[in-house]
Amino acid sequence: QVQLVESGGGLVQAGGSLRLSCAASGNIFSIYTMGWYRQAPGKQRELVAAITRGGTANYADSVKGRFTISRNLNTVYLQMNSLKTEDTAVYYCNSGGAGSWRGDYWGKGTLVTVSS
Repeated sequence: QVQLVESGGGLVQAGGSLRLSCAASGNIFSIYTMGWYRQAPGKQRELVAAITRGGTANYADSVKGRFTISRNLNTVYLQMNSLKTEDTAVYYCNSGGAGSWRGDYWGKGTLVTVSS
């Protein structure tokens, strides 16, 4: 089992920046991929960015050039710059083994609200 705890959400004005963090505990040696998903009201949960143990990253087209994912051992970060109102969502940390960008383990989520 893996436990994920997110931090760093909050309220920011459009054009601003936020940094999310997610720390994993438990069976961390089983983790290959860590990433961030988000879910806005009335929408499906979608991939924002994910990164493998080797550092290969995958980004949603909507955040390329604005968001940067990084990883240090069992902690993953999401630096979000040039935030837009459409980035408003609950952001969930995710982790799993090799073979998929979407793992089986989820955090409880952290709310990011971007005001105009």
